[in-house]
Amino acid sequence: MSDTDAIRDKVRALAFWRGRVDPQPLTGGITNTNFRVEDDGRHFVVRVGADIPEHGILRAAELAASRAAHAAGVSPAVRHAEPGILVLDYIEGRTYGADDVRADIERVAALVRRAHHGVPLHLRGPAPAFWVFHVVRDYAHRLTEARFRLGGEIPRYLNVAARLEAAVGPVDIVFGHNDLLPANFLDDGTRLWLIDWDYGGFNSPLFDLGGLASNNGFSAEEAERLLALYFGAPPDETRRRAFQAMLTASLLREAMWSMVSEIHSPIDFDYRAYTHENLARFEAALAAFNEMDRR
Repeated sequence: MSDTDAIRDKVRALAFWRGRVDPQPLTGGITNTNFRVEDDGRHFVVRVGADIPEHGILRAAELAASRAAHAAGVSPAVRHAEPGILVLDYIEGRTYGADDVRADIERVAALVRRAHHGVPLHLRGPAPAFWVFHVVRDYAHRLTEARFRLGGEIPRYLNVAARLEAAVGPVDIVFGHNDLLPANFLDDGTRLWLIDWDYGGFNSPLFDLGGLASNNGFSAEEAERLLALYFGAPPDETRRRAFQAMLTASLLREAMWSMVSEIHSPIDFDYRAYTHENLARFEAALAAFNEMDRR
């Protein structure tokens, strides 16, 4: 029996179901194993995954954020939860790609802003912070201890991160999603939804905005529009520089996330290729940041 079959059997056996179910795997997840389930005429998504301390993922925090995001009107409802398993309403709609995000910047920016300020109004219990520079430093320790194949580059990454952190400067605090990949936006034909709160935590809004731009291939003009839409006014040079620093840091974090996943993740995914893809994007963003500092 494969791991997926064993997990499917576990999902099938949940006491939550009203009848016999046949969980169907959903593709694309590189942190969880996900299924679509039809039960008594209703459709659900089941997310299966334990805590992942290497990435700071705590399922109790994800559950609290998911419930708060639903109460804030930005995410589907949580219908059942138990350790390592989350059952949510299935949203019938179109999963966004990067082109869709870029073509819908106005609604995307409004949704992200609504999540940032609405989710903390409904959040219960302890809540994590997500500070990308802490994450990078923690990853650096883990990779050094594991004698990772790119270990010789880690001192440079830490030096760059320190410079980017100084460039960000003082920040406002919101409740960030912190993983704004295009597939985390769904369009049901009437409205947008924001899903998957594994990394939810208090943070600067610039991290989500930088991640949104970097994960979806925004041009400089599109990034400028995103900032203007989110903040209600065109950005000044200080905000542009802080934004570029966070965008660059988001790509360094994504590359180092993949490095750590190369070591620890049991999921069948080409993390090595993903590492090199994100390192290339990080170097390009860093070059743009350096050019900004030279002007």
